[in-house]
Amino acid sequence: MKLLRILPILLAAASLGHAGSKLATDLEGIDPKKGIDVIVQFKDPPTSERHQEVSNLGGQLRMQLDTVRAGLYRIPAAALARVANNPNVTYVSPDRRVSRTLDYAAQTVGALAAHTFHWKGSGIGIAIIDSGVINAYDFSDLSSGKHRIVYRENFDPGASGYDDYGHGSHVAGIAAGNGASSTGAGFLRTFTGIAPEANILDLRVLDKDGIGTDSRVIAAIQKAISVKKRHNVKVINLSLGRPVYESYKLDPLCQAVEAAWKAGIVVVVAAGNNGRDNSFGTEGHGAINSPGNDPYVITVGALRGKENLTYVDDEIASYSSKGPTLIDHVVKPDLAAPGNRIVSLDAGRFFHNNYPGNIIDFCAIHTCSGPAGYSQYYKMSGTSMATPMVSGAAALLLQKEPALTPDQVKARLMKYANKNIPASSFSTDPVTGLTYWNQHNIFTVGAGYLNAYAALNYSDVASGTALSPTAAFNASTNTVSLVFADGVTWGTGVTWGTGVVWGTGAVSGTGVVWGTGVVWGTGGSPSGTGLIWGTGVVWGTGQPSGESAGIAIHGEN
Repeated sequence: MKLLRILPILLAAASLGHAGSKLATDLEGIDPKKGIDVIVQFKDPPTSERHQEVSNLGGQLRMQLDTVRAGLYRIPAAALARVANNPNVTYVSPDRRVSRTLDYAAQTVGALAAHTFHWKGSGIGIAIIDSGVINAYDFSDLSSGKHRIVYRENFDPGASGYDDYGHGSHVAGIAAGNGASSTGAGFLRTFTGIAPEANILDLRVLDKDGIGTDSRVIAAIQKAISVKKRHNVKVINLSLGRPVYESYKLDPLCQAVEAAWKAGIVVVVAAGNNGRDNSFGTEGHGAINSPGNDPYVITVGALRGKENLTYVDDEIASYSSKGPTLIDHVVKPDLAAPGNRIVSLDAGRFFHNNYPGNIIDFCAIHTCSGPAGYSQYYKMSGTSMATPMVSGAAALLLQKEPALTPDQVKARLMKYANKNIPASSFSTDPVTGLTYWNQHNIFTVGAGYLNAYAALNYSDVASGTALSPTAAFNASTNTVSLVFADGVTWGTGVTWGTGVVWGTGAVSGTGVVWGTGVVWGTGGSPSGTGLIWGTGVVWGTGQPSGESAGIAIHGEN
Protein backbone atom coordinates (compact mmCIF):
# COMPACT_ATOMS: atom_id res chain seq x y z
CA MET A 1 0.00 0.00 0.00
CA LYS A 2 1.55 3.23 -1.16
CA LEU A 3 0.35 5.30 1.75
CA LEU A 4 2.28 3.05 4.13
CA ARG A 5 5.44 4.75 2.89
CA ILE A 6 4.22 8.23 3.70
CA LEU A 7 5.76 9.93 6.73
CA PRO A 8 3.52 12.98 6.97
CA ILE A 9 4.55 16.18 8.63
CA LEU A 10 0.97 17.30 8.99
CA LEU A 11 0.56 17.27 12.77
CA ALA A 12 3.92 18.86 13.35
CA ALA A 13 2.96 21.57 10.90
CA ALA A 14 0.09 22.54 13.18
CA SER A 15 2.62 24.41 15.30
CA LEU A 16 3.44 26.78 12.43
CA GLY A 17 2.89 30.47 12.91
CA HIS A 18 4.41 30.66 16.42
CA ALA A 19 1.39 30.31 18.70
CA GLY A 20 0.24 33.67 19.93
CA SER A 21 2.09 35.66 17.27
CA LYS A 22 0.06 38.14 15.25
CA LEU A 23 2.67 38.33 12.46
CA ALA A 24 2.54 35.75 9.67
CA THR A 25 5.65 33.58 9.46
CA ASP A 26 6.42 34.73 5.92
CA LEU A 27 6.96 38.27 7.25
CA GLU A 28 10.04 37.12 9.14
CA GLY A 29 13.48 38.15 7.95
CA ILE A 30 12.32 40.98 5.67
CA ASP A 31 14.78 43.84 5.24
CA PRO A 32 13.48 46.51 7.67
CA LYS A 33 14.36 49.22 5.14
CA LYS A 34 11.91 47.87 2.58
CA GLY A 35 8.26 48.72 2.15
CA ILE A 36 5.78 45.86 1.94
CA ASP A 37 2.08 45.45 1.19
CA VAL A 38 0.30 43.80 4.10
CA ILE A 39 -3.27 42.97 5.08
CA VAL A 40 -3.97 44.07 8.65
CA GLN A 41 -6.99 42.42 10.27
CA PHE A 42 -8.69 44.13 13.22
CA LYS A 43 -10.91 42.89 16.02
CA ASP A 44 -13.75 45.09 14.78
CA PRO A 45 -14.56 46.75 11.43
CA PRO A 46 -11.77 49.31 11.04
CA THR A 47 -12.66 52.96 11.60
CA SER A 48 -10.78 56.03 10.43
CA GLU A 49 -9.13 56.02 13.86
CA ARG A 50 -7.75 52.52 13.28
CA HIS A 51 -6.45 53.48 9.85
CA GLN A 52 -4.80 56.52 11.38
CA GLU A 53 -3.04 54.33 13.96
CA VAL A 54 -1.38 52.41 11.13
CA SER A 55 -0.71 55.64 9.24
CA ASN A 56 1.10 57.04 12.29
CA LEU A 57 3.58 54.16 11.93
CA GLY A 58 4.28 55.03 8.32
CA GLY A 59 1.53 52.93 6.73
CA GLN A 60 -0.43 54.04 3.67
CA LEU A 61 -3.98 52.72 3.27
CA ARG A 62 -4.41 51.27 -0.23
CA MET A 63 -7.72 49.44 0.02
CA GLN A 64 -10.43 48.90 2.60
CA LEU A 65 -11.31 45.23 3.06
CA ASP A 66 -14.32 45.60 5.33
CA THR A 67 -15.60 42.07 4.61
CA VAL A 68 -12.68 40.67 6.61
CA ARG A 69 -12.42 43.64 9.03
CA ALA A 70 -9.12 44.61 7.42
CA GLY A 71 -7.21 47.06 5.27
CA LEU A 72 -4.45 46.73 2.69
CA TYR A 73 -1.49 48.94 3.63
CA ARG A 74 1.91 49.80 2.23
CA ILE A 75 4.10 49.90 5.32
CA PRO A 76 7.83 49.98 6.21
CA ALA A 77 8.93 46.50 7.27
CA ALA A 78 10.56 48.04 10.34
CA ALA A 79 7.10 48.99 11.63
CA LEU A 80 5.50 45.53 11.33
CA ALA A 81 6.09 44.51 14.94
CA ARG A 82 4.60 47.76 16.23
CA VAL A 83 1.51 47.32 14.05
CA ALA A 84 1.08 43.76 15.35
CA ASN A 85 1.45 44.97 18.94
CA ASN A 86 -1.61 47.19 18.55
CA PRO A 87 -4.24 45.58 20.82
CA ASN A 88 -6.91 46.23 18.17
CA VAL A 89 -5.01 44.18 15.55
CA THR A 90 -5.66 40.43 15.30
CA TYR A 91 -3.30 39.41 12.46
CA VAL A 92 -0.88 40.83 9.89
CA SER A 93 -0.04 38.94 6.69
CA PRO A 94 1.56 39.80 3.33
CA ASP A 95 -0.63 40.60 0.35
CA ARG A 96 0.29 37.22 -1.10
CA ARG A 97 0.18 36.23 -4.72
CA VAL A 98 -2.58 33.95 -5.94
CA SER A 99 -2.70 32.29 -9.34
CA ARG A 100 -4.95 30.34 -11.62
CA THR A 101 -5.16 26.79 -10.87
CA LEU A 102 -16.89 19.49 -22.05
CA ASP A 103 -18.95 17.59 -24.30
CA TYR A 104 -18.08 14.34 -22.52
CA ALA A 105 -17.78 15.88 -19.05
CA ALA A 106 -21.22 17.52 -19.02
CA GLN A 107 -22.77 14.15 -19.78
CA THR A 108 -20.83 12.21 -17.16
CA VAL A 109 -21.71 14.59 -14.30
CA GLY A 110 -25.40 14.42 -15.21
CA ALA A 111 -25.75 17.97 -16.54
CA LEU A 112 -27.13 17.07 -19.96
CA ALA A 113 -29.85 14.94 -18.37
CA ALA A 114 -30.71 17.89 -16.15
CA HIS A 115 -30.97 20.17 -19.19
CA THR A 116 -33.77 18.02 -20.62
CA PHE A 117 -35.85 19.04 -17.60
CA HIS A 118 -34.97 22.71 -18.24
CA TRP A 119 -32.66 22.93 -15.25
CA LYS A 120 -30.02 25.09 -16.88
CA GLY A 121 -29.20 27.64 -14.18
CA SER A 122 -31.60 30.23 -15.55
CA GLY A 123 -31.63 33.41 -13.44
CA ILE A 124 -28.72 32.33 -11.22
CA GLY A 125 -25.66 34.58 -11.06
CA ILE A 126 -22.22 32.93 -11.00
CA ALA A 127 -19.33 35.23 -10.08
CA ILE A 128 -16.18 34.19 -11.96
CA ILE A 129 -13.26 35.62 -9.98
CA ASP A 130 -10.42 35.01 -12.39
CA SER A 131 -8.51 36.60 -15.31
CA GLY A 132 -11.60 38.00 -17.04
CA VAL A 133 -14.23 36.69 -19.44
CA ILE A 134 -14.36 37.40 -23.18
CA ASN A 135 -17.52 38.46 -25.02
CA ALA A 136 -18.03 35.06 -26.61
CA TYR A 137 -21.14 34.03 -28.54
CA ASP A 138 -21.44 31.14 -26.06
CA PHE A 139 -22.35 33.68 -23.37
CA SER A 140 -25.36 35.04 -25.28
CA ASP A 141 -28.94 33.93 -24.81
CA LEU A 142 -29.79 31.62 -27.71
CA SER A 143 -33.27 33.03 -28.25
CA SER A 144 -32.82 36.76 -27.62
CA GLY A 145 -29.11 37.17 -28.31
CA LYS A 146 -28.79 39.14 -25.08
CA HIS A 147 -25.47 38.77 -23.28
CA ARG A 148 -25.48 36.80 -20.05
CA ILE A 149 -22.42 38.61 -18.71
CA VAL A 150 -24.45 40.94 -16.51
CA TYR A 151 -21.67 42.67 -14.57
CA ARG A 152 -17.97 43.39 -15.00
CA GLU A 153 -15.39 44.92 -12.71
CA ASN A 154 -11.63 44.93 -13.04
CA PHE A 155 -9.38 44.70 -9.97
CA ASP A 156 -6.15 44.42 -12.01
CA PRO A 157 -4.78 47.94 -12.63
CA GLY A 158 -2.65 46.81 -15.58
CA ALA A 159 -5.40 45.02 -17.49
CA SER A 160 -6.35 45.60 -21.12
CA GLY A 161 -9.13 43.93 -23.08
CA TYR A 162 -11.53 41.45 -21.55
CA ASP A 163 -9.15 38.59 -20.71
CA ASP A 164 -5.42 39.06 -21.30
CA TYR A 165 -4.56 35.61 -20.02
CA GLY A 166 -7.44 33.36 -21.12
CA HIS A 167 -7.95 31.24 -18.03
CA GLY A 168 -11.13 32.97 -16.84
CA SER A 169 -12.90 32.60 -20.18
CA HIS A 170 -12.17 28.88 -20.25
CA VAL A 171 -13.47 28.51 -16.69
CA ALA A 172 -16.61 30.53 -17.43
CA GLY A 173 -17.30 28.38 -20.49
CA ILE A 174 -17.25 25.23 -18.38
CA ALA A 175 -19.62 26.73 -15.83
CA ALA A 176 -22.06 28.51 -18.13
CA GLY A 177 -21.19 28.31 -21.84
CA ASN A 178 -24.11 27.27 -24.07
CA GLY A 179 -22.11 25.81 -26.95
CA ALA A 180 -23.46 28.33 -29.47
CA SER A 181 -20.13 28.40 -31.35
CA SER A 182 -20.29 24.62 -31.88
CA THR A 183 -24.01 24.26 -32.60
CA GLY A 184 -25.73 24.12 -35.96
CA ALA A 185 -25.41 22.51 -39.38
CA GLY A 186 -22.24 20.53 -39.90
CA PHE A 187 -21.06 20.46 -36.29
CA LEU A 188 -20.03 17.04 -35.04
CA ARG A 189 -19.61 17.95 -31.36
CA THR A 190 -21.19 20.61 -29.15
CA PHE A 191 -19.36 21.97 -26.13
CA THR A 192 -22.07 22.90 -23.65
CA GLY A 193 -21.27 24.05 -20.11
CA ILE A 194 -22.98 22.79 -16.98
CA ALA A 195 -25.40 25.72 -16.47
CA PRO A 196 -25.84 27.18 -19.99
CA GLU A 197 -28.50 29.72 -19.01
CA ALA A 198 -26.83 31.09 -15.87
CA ASN A 199 -25.70 34.72 -15.74
CA ILE A 200 -22.03 35.57 -15.32
CA LEU A 201 -20.36 38.25 -13.23
CA ASP A 202 -16.85 38.90 -14.51
CA LEU A 203 -14.70 39.97 -11.55
CA ARG A 204 -11.17 40.21 -12.85
CA VAL A 205 -8.28 39.73 -10.39
CA LEU A 206 -5.55 37.92 -12.37
CA ASP A 207 -3.17 39.73 -14.71
CA LYS A 208 -1.85 38.81 -18.16
CA ASP A 209 0.38 36.16 -16.57
CA GLY A 210 -2.39 34.68 -14.44
CA ILE A 211 -1.15 36.21 -11.18
CA GLY A 212 -3.11 38.23 -8.63
CA THR A 213 -3.02 39.07 -4.93
CA ASP A 214 -5.00 38.30 -1.79
CA SER A 215 -6.33 41.84 -1.65
CA ARG A 216 -7.71 41.74 -5.20
CA VAL A 217 -9.52 38.48 -4.54
CA ILE A 218 -10.93 39.77 -1.26
CA ALA A 219 -12.10 42.98 -2.98
CA ALA A 220 -13.82 40.91 -5.70
CA ILE A 221 -15.54 38.74 -3.09
CA GLN A 222 -16.73 41.93 -1.35
CA LYS A 223 -18.17 43.13 -4.67
CA ALA A 224 -19.98 39.82 -5.26
CA ILE A 225 -21.58 40.14 -1.83
CA SER A 226 -22.57 43.79 -2.42
CA VAL A 227 -24.32 43.06 -5.75
CA LYS A 228 -25.83 39.77 -4.60
CA LYS A 229 -29.44 40.97 -4.56
CA ARG A 230 -29.19 42.99 -7.77
CA HIS A 231 -27.83 40.10 -9.85
CA ASN A 232 -29.02 37.12 -7.79
CA VAL A 233 -25.44 36.06 -7.12
CA LYS A 234 -25.72 32.55 -5.72
CA VAL A 235 -22.31 31.07 -6.62
CA ILE A 236 -18.70 32.25 -6.54
CA ASN A 237 -16.12 30.28 -8.56
CA LEU A 238 -12.49 30.48 -7.42
CA SER A 239 -10.28 28.50 -9.80
CA LEU A 240 -7.22 30.00 -8.12
CA GLY A 241 -5.28 29.81 -4.89
CA ARG A 242 -1.92 29.82 -3.15
CA PRO A 243 -0.08 27.80 -0.50
CA VAL A 244 -1.31 27.65 3.09
CA TYR A 245 0.72 29.75 5.51
CA GLU A 246 -1.43 29.74 8.66
CA SER A 247 -4.66 28.34 10.05
CA TYR A 248 -7.77 29.13 8.03
CA LYS A 249 -8.99 30.95 11.16
CA LEU A 250 -6.34 33.64 10.53
CA ASP A 251 -5.95 33.54 6.74
CA PRO A 252 -7.63 36.67 5.23
CA LEU A 253 -8.58 34.77 2.05
CA CYS A 254 -10.40 32.17 4.12
CA GLN A 255 -12.12 34.85 6.15
CA ALA A 256 -13.38 36.41 2.91
CA VAL A 257 -14.87 33.18 1.53
CA GLU A 258 -16.55 32.53 4.88
CA ALA A 259 -18.12 36.00 4.73
CA ALA A 260 -19.54 35.20 1.28
CA TRP A 261 -20.82 31.82 2.48
CA LYS A 262 -22.55 33.40 5.46
CA ALA A 263 -24.07 35.98 3.10
CA GLY A 264 -25.83 33.13 1.28
CA ILE A 265 -23.41 32.51 -1.61
CA VAL A 266 -22.07 29.04 -2.43
CA VAL A 267 -18.27 29.30 -2.77
CA VAL A 268 -16.53 26.67 -4.91
CA VAL A 269 -12.72 26.50 -4.83
CA ALA A 270 -10.02 24.53 -6.66
CA ALA A 271 -8.05 22.07 -4.52
CA GLY A 272 -4.79 22.88 -6.34
CA ASN A 273 -2.47 20.95 -8.64
CA ASN A 274 0.20 19.84 -6.18
CA GLY A 275 -0.78 16.18 -5.94
CA ARG A 276 2.62 15.03 -7.18
CA ASP A 277 4.58 17.10 -4.67
CA ASN A 278 6.64 14.78 -2.49
CA SER A 279 8.99 17.37 -1.01
CA PHE A 280 8.30 16.15 2.52
CA GLY A 281 7.42 12.53 1.83
CA THR A 282 3.67 13.14 1.81
CA GLU A 283 3.11 12.40 -1.91
CA GLY A 284 0.76 15.33 -2.35
CA HIS A 285 -1.10 14.97 0.95
CA GLY A 286 -1.38 18.23 2.87
CA ALA A 287 -1.13 20.13 -0.43
CA ILE A 288 -4.63 21.65 -0.63
CA ASN A 289 -4.35 25.35 -1.46
CA SER A 290 -5.91 28.34 0.29
CA PRO A 291 -8.78 29.19 0.37
CA GLY A 292 -9.72 25.59 -0.45
CA ASN A 293 -8.53 24.66 3.04
CA ASP A 294 -11.52 26.42 4.60
CA PRO A 295 -14.12 24.01 6.04
CA TYR A 296 -17.09 26.07 4.79
CA VAL A 297 -16.41 26.05 1.05
CA ILE A 298 -16.79 23.26 -1.50
CA THR A 299 -13.26 22.23 -2.49
CA VAL A 300 -12.90 20.34 -5.76
CA GLY A 301 -10.37 17.78 -6.94
CA ALA A 302 -9.83 16.80 -10.58
CA LEU A 303 -10.73 13.49 -12.24
CA ARG A 304 -9.42 12.30 -15.56
CA GLY A 305 -12.13 10.86 -17.79
CA LYS A 306 -11.71 8.37 -20.62
CA GLU A 307 -13.56 10.50 -23.21
CA ASN A 308 -16.71 8.45 -23.03
CA LEU A 309 -20.19 9.07 -21.64
CA THR A 310 -19.85 7.10 -18.40
CA TYR A 311 -18.18 7.90 -15.10
CA VAL A 312 -17.43 4.40 -13.83
CA ASP A 313 -13.94 4.27 -15.34
CA ASP A 314 -12.90 7.81 -14.42
CA GLU A 315 -9.99 8.18 -12.01
CA ILE A 316 -8.32 10.85 -9.93
CA ALA A 317 -5.74 12.96 -11.75
CA SER A 318 -2.31 12.52 -10.17
CA TYR A 319 -1.76 16.29 -10.07
CA SER A 320 -4.92 16.91 -8.00
CA SER A 321 -3.92 18.09 -4.51
CA LYS A 322 -4.71 15.75 -1.64
CA GLY A 323 -5.88 16.36 1.93
CA PRO A 324 -6.05 16.64 4.80
CA THR A 325 -5.12 20.31 4.83
CA LEU A 326 -1.88 21.63 6.20
CA ILE A 327 -2.02 22.91 9.81
CA ASP A 328 -5.76 22.37 10.51
CA HIS A 329 -6.12 18.86 8.99
CA VAL A 330 -9.50 19.62 7.43
CA VAL A 331 -10.80 16.72 5.31
CA LYS A 332 -10.51 17.94 1.72
CA PRO A 333 -11.37 17.89 -1.13
CA ASP A 334 -15.14 17.68 -0.70
CA LEU A 335 -15.93 16.49 -4.22
CA ALA A 336 -14.17 15.45 -7.41
CA ALA A 337 -15.21 16.40 -10.94
CA PRO A 338 -13.78 16.02 -14.45
CA GLY A 339 -10.78 18.31 -14.91
CA ASN A 340 -8.45 16.56 -17.35
CA ARG A 341 -8.28 17.71 -20.98
CA ILE A 342 -11.51 19.66 -20.75
CA VAL A 343 -12.61 21.49 -23.90
CA SER A 344 -14.05 24.95 -23.33
CA LEU A 345 -13.79 28.44 -24.78
CA ASP A 346 -10.62 29.72 -26.39
CA ALA A 347 -8.03 30.21 -23.67
CA GLY A 348 -6.25 33.23 -25.19
CA ARG A 349 -2.99 34.24 -26.81
CA PHE A 350 -0.73 33.12 -23.96
CA PHE A 351 -1.84 29.51 -24.33
CA HIS A 352 -1.99 29.68 -28.12
CA ASN A 353 1.64 30.82 -28.26
CA ASN A 354 2.96 28.41 -25.66
CA TYR A 355 0.74 25.36 -26.14
CA PRO A 356 -0.63 25.40 -29.71
CA GLY A 357 -1.19 21.64 -29.63
CA ASN A 358 -4.20 22.17 -27.35
CA ILE A 359 -6.12 24.30 -29.86
CA ILE A 360 -9.23 22.48 -31.08
CA ASP A 361 -9.11 22.33 -34.87
CA PHE A 362 -12.33 23.52 -36.51
CA CYS A 363 -12.30 20.60 -38.92
CA ALA A 364 -12.20 18.19 -35.98
CA ILE A 365 -15.62 19.35 -34.80
CA HIS A 366 -17.22 20.37 -38.10
CA THR A 367 -17.58 18.74 -41.51
CA CYS A 368 -15.24 20.78 -43.68
CA SER A 369 -12.61 20.40 -46.35
CA GLY A 370 -9.29 22.08 -46.85
CA PRO A 371 -6.53 22.92 -44.32
CA ALA A 372 -7.03 22.85 -40.59
CA GLY A 373 -8.94 25.85 -39.31
CA TYR A 374 -9.27 27.83 -36.09
CA SER A 375 -12.15 27.11 -33.71
CA GLN A 376 -13.43 28.94 -30.64
CA TYR A 377 -12.30 26.16 -28.30
CA TYR A 378 -9.22 24.99 -26.45
CA LYS A 379 -8.30 22.02 -24.26
CA MET A 380 -6.95 22.48 -20.72
CA SER A 381 -6.49 20.40 -17.55
CA GLY A 382 -6.40 21.03 -13.82
CA THR A 383 -8.50 21.45 -10.72
CA SER A 384 -9.21 24.89 -12.18
CA MET A 385 -11.33 23.11 -14.79
CA ALA A 386 -13.03 20.76 -12.31
CA THR A 387 -14.16 23.64 -10.08
CA PRO A 388 -16.63 25.29 -12.52
CA MET A 389 -18.22 21.86 -13.06
CA VAL A 390 -19.37 22.03 -9.44
CA SER A 391 -20.22 25.75 -9.67
CA GLY A 392 -22.50 25.01 -12.61
CA ALA A 393 -24.10 22.09 -10.76
CA ALA A 394 -24.80 24.36 -7.79
CA ALA A 395 -26.51 26.81 -10.15
CA LEU A 396 -28.75 24.04 -11.50
CA LEU A 397 -29.73 23.01 -7.99
CA LEU A 398 -30.44 26.60 -6.96
CA GLN A 399 -32.61 27.20 -10.01
CA LYS A 400 -34.73 24.19 -9.01
CA GLU A 401 -34.72 24.97 -5.28
CA PRO A 402 -33.86 28.66 -4.80
CA ALA A 403 -34.40 28.56 -1.01
CA LEU A 404 -31.48 26.19 -0.40
CA THR A 405 -28.69 27.58 1.75
CA PRO A 406 -25.01 27.14 0.80
CA ASP A 407 -24.71 24.41 3.45
CA GLN A 408 -27.70 22.56 2.02
CA VAL A 409 -26.29 22.77 -1.51
CA LYS A 410 -22.95 21.42 -0.33
CA ALA A 411 -24.58 18.62 1.65
CA ARG A 412 -26.83 17.56 -1.24
CA LEU A 413 -24.00 17.50 -3.79
CA MET A 414 -21.77 15.50 -1.45
CA LYS A 415 -24.44 13.01 -0.43
CA TYR A 416 -25.43 12.15 -3.99
CA ALA A 417 -21.94 12.08 -5.47
CA ASN A 418 -21.08 8.76 -7.08
CA LYS A 419 -19.17 6.55 -4.64
CA ASN A 420 -18.21 3.65 -6.90
CA ILE A 421 -14.95 5.09 -8.20
CA PRO A 422 -12.10 2.55 -8.64
CA ALA A 423 -10.10 1.99 -5.46
CA SER A 424 -6.84 2.94 -7.18
CA SER A 425 -5.41 3.73 -10.58
CA PHE A 426 -2.27 4.46 -12.59
CA SER A 427 -1.73 7.56 -14.73
CA THR A 428 1.08 8.68 -17.01
CA ASP A 429 2.36 12.16 -17.74
CA PRO A 430 2.49 12.34 -21.56
CA VAL A 431 5.41 14.80 -21.43
CA THR A 432 7.76 13.12 -18.95
CA GLY A 433 6.51 9.56 -19.33
CA LEU A 434 6.43 9.23 -15.54
CA THR A 435 3.75 6.92 -14.12
CA TYR A 436 1.87 7.66 -10.90
CA TRP A 437 -0.12 5.31 -8.68
CA ASN A 438 -3.18 6.98 -7.23
CA GLN A 439 -5.30 5.80 -4.33
CA HIS A 440 -8.95 6.92 -4.26
CA ASN A 441 -10.02 7.77 -0.74
CA ILE A 442 -11.58 10.53 1.31
CA PHE A 443 -8.43 12.67 0.91
CA THR A 444 -8.31 12.43 -2.89
CA VAL A 445 -11.93 12.26 -4.12
CA GLY A 446 -13.77 13.47 -1.02
CA ALA A 447 -17.40 12.35 -1.03
CA GLY A 448 -17.07 11.11 -4.60
CA TYR A 449 -17.72 12.02 -8.22
CA LEU A 450 -20.06 14.94 -8.90
CA ASN A 451 -23.54 13.76 -9.98
CA ALA A 452 -25.69 16.82 -10.62
CA TYR A 453 -28.65 14.86 -11.93
CA ALA A 454 -28.87 12.69 -8.80
CA ALA A 455 -28.71 15.76 -6.55
CA LEU A 456 -31.54 17.37 -8.54
CA ASN A 457 -33.74 14.30 -8.28
CA TYR A 458 -33.84 14.20 -4.49
CA SER A 459 -35.43 16.73 -2.19
CA ASP A 460 -34.00 15.91 1.26
CA VAL A 461 -32.71 19.04 2.94
CA ALA A 462 -29.95 18.95 5.51
CA SER A 463 -30.20 20.81 8.79
CA GLY A 464 -27.23 22.44 10.47
CA THR A 465 -23.96 23.37 8.82
CA ALA A 466 -21.97 21.35 6.31
CA LEU A 467 -18.51 22.21 7.64
CA SER A 468 -15.91 19.74 6.42
CA PRO A 469 -14.64 17.65 9.37
CA THR A 470 -11.07 17.42 10.56
CA ALA A 471 -8.96 14.28 10.58
CA ALA A 472 -7.54 13.01 13.87
CA PHE A 473 -4.74 10.44 14.04
CA ASN A 474 -4.54 7.94 16.90
CA ALA A 475 -0.89 6.98 17.30
CA SER A 476 -1.63 4.02 19.59
CA THR A 477 -3.86 2.30 17.02
CA ASN A 478 -2.49 3.89 13.82
CA THR A 479 -6.00 4.86 12.75
CA VAL A 480 -7.66 8.03 11.55
CA SER A 481 -11.08 9.27 12.60
CA LEU A 482 -13.26 12.23 11.72
CA VAL A 483 -13.96 15.03 14.18
CA PHE A 484 -17.09 17.14 13.66
CA ALA A 485 -17.87 20.64 14.85
CA ASP A 486 -21.00 21.22 16.89
CA GLY A 487 -24.22 21.49 14.90
CA VAL A 488 -22.99 19.92 11.68
CA THR A 489 -25.10 17.84 9.32
CA TRP A 490 -22.68 14.94 9.28
CA GLY A 491 -22.48 12.38 12.04
CA THR A 492 -23.82 8.91 12.72
CA GLY A 493 -27.35 9.43 11.43
CA VAL A 494 -28.85 7.15 8.83
CA THR A 495 -29.73 10.00 6.43
CA TRP A 496 -26.63 12.20 6.67
CA GLY A 497 -24.12 9.91 8.35
CA THR A 498 -20.52 9.49 7.29
CA GLY A 499 -21.23 6.21 5.55
CA VAL A 500 -23.92 7.86 3.42
CA VAL A 501 -21.83 10.88 2.46
CA TRP A 502 -18.30 9.49 2.18
CA GLY A 503 -19.09 5.82 1.70
CA THR A 504 -18.93 2.96 4.15
CA GLY A 505 -15.55 2.35 5.69
CA ALA A 506 -14.25 5.72 4.60
CA VAL A 507 -11.94 6.16 7.58
CA SER A 508 -12.86 3.43 10.03
CA GLY A 509 -10.53 0.61 10.84
CA THR A 510 -6.77 0.21 10.78
CA GLY A 511 -5.12 0.80 7.44
CA VAL A 512 -8.17 2.01 5.55
CA VAL A 513 -6.98 5.57 5.03
CA TRP A 514 -3.32 5.83 5.88
CA GLY A 515 -2.40 2.23 6.56
CA THR A 516 -0.83 0.76 9.64
CA GLY A 517 2.53 2.03 10.75
CA VAL A 518 2.04 5.56 9.46
CA VAL A 519 3.05 8.13 12.03
CA TRP A 520 1.79 11.68 11.78
CA GLY A 521 4.11 14.44 12.82
CA THR A 522 7.47 12.67 12.79
CA GLY A 523 10.37 14.27 11.00
CA GLY A 524 11.01 17.91 10.27
CA SER A 525 8.05 20.19 9.90
CA PRO A 526 8.02 22.94 7.26
CA SER A 527 8.89 26.35 8.58
CA GLY A 528 9.47 29.89 7.44
CA THR A 529 8.01 31.49 4.35
CA GLY A 530 8.29 28.53 2.03
CA LEU A 531 6.25 25.84 3.78
CA ILE A 532 6.13 22.77 1.54
CA TRP A 533 6.63 24.64 -1.72
CA GLY A 534 9.68 26.76 -1.00
CA THR A 535 10.17 30.50 -0.58
CA GLY A 536 8.07 32.61 -2.91
CA VAL A 537 6.78 29.64 -4.86
CA VAL A 538 3.26 29.84 -6.21
CA TRP A 539 1.36 27.03 -7.96
CA GLY A 540 3.35 25.05 -10.44
CA THR A 541 6.91 26.34 -9.91
CA GLY A 542 9.21 23.37 -9.74
CA GLN A 543 6.41 20.96 -10.49
CA PRO A 544 6.70 18.07 -12.92
CA SER A 545 6.84 18.92 -16.60
CA GLY A 546 3.46 19.67 -18.10
CA GLU A 547 2.08 21.60 -15.15
CA SER A 548 2.24 25.33 -14.63
CA ALA A 549 0.49 27.73 -12.33
CA GLY A 550 -2.59 25.75 -11.54
CA ILE A 551 -3.05 24.20 -14.98
CA ALA A 552 -1.79 20.83 -16.12
CA ILE A 553 -1.55 21.92 -19.74
CA HIS A 554 -1.05 18.52 -21.28
CA GLY A 555 -3.19 16.59 -18.83
CA GLU A 556 -2.35 12.94 -18.40
CA ASN A 557 -3.13 9.58 -19.91
